[in-house]
Amino acid sequence: MKAGRTGAVAALAGALALSALTAPTARAADTGTVSGIVVNGGKPIVVGTTEVKKVPVLYRVSLPAGYRAADPFPWNAGPYLYHGTTAVKGAGSGIGMSEYGCTDVSERVAQCAGTLSVDPRYDLDANGDATTWTVGYGVVLFGDDDIKSEKYVATSGRVQIRRYAKATVNAAPEPVAKGKPITVTGSLKRADWAKHTYTGVADASVRLQFRPRGTASYYTVKTVRSSSTGALRTTVTATLDGDWRWSFGGWSTTGGAVSSGDYVDVSGAGGNVRVAYARP
Repeated sequence: MKAGRTGAVAALAGALALSALTAPTARAADTGTVSGIVVNGGKPIVVGTTEVKKVPVLYRVSLPAGYRAADPFPWNAGPYLYHGTTAVKGAGSGIGMSEYGCTDVSERVAQCAGTLSVDPRYDLDANGDATTWTVGYGVVLFGDDDIKSEKYVATSGRVQIRRYAKATVNAAPEPVAKGKPITVTGSLKRADWAKHTYTGVADASVRLQFRPRGTASYYTVKTVRSSSTGALRTTVTATLDGDWRWSFGGWSTTGGAVSSGDYVDVSGAGGNVRVAYARP
């Protein structure tokens, strides 16, 4: 028989956090384990300033004797993220599951899938939170009216949480005569979790890219560095009709960003071409 379960924050993350803060950590014998944890498909979690970022989580729960995967009510188990503290304290201060569901695959083993929600307004209060977070897990077993056993474990799993970045572009003049200069400006900004707004990214290496009219791919023309305020500016010679954009590859703390394309009509440029610039 298969058994499913869904829950909200209070059901899993809240239960783990409350017990971690109030119950003795010594009660950890024969509690069970959580394994095979995969957060966001192994990719970094990139978070903006206000929108809650929801990512998928997969994991497997193995229960001790006396507990059945098909009977989910006597147990709570699941992963959470934390950094800069211990697994026990991280269960109360880290980022837990917002919803989940489990299916029994054997008498004492359940395969679970859920959602981990990162709210930058509450979970990320400093830009230093853009770092590598540890994956921990908690297992809580309940008796008749109380917690019977529990444990909180730091795994070898790691997840990067990064600041969302965005870029803008403006290429002018439009139109422009062939052989004349085009000035391409723009900006590169990223989420500031302390101010809850977007601020400029200073001294970032950003690629200026061009896509000739009638082609599908962008090619890098040159690389420039952003100013102290995140401003971008450079000049190129008008040769062909096409789109200009800025592309930032990102850092370990900051997600990548690509602006939309800004089309410039070049008078006297002729028809479509296949390749305008060679790849660097």
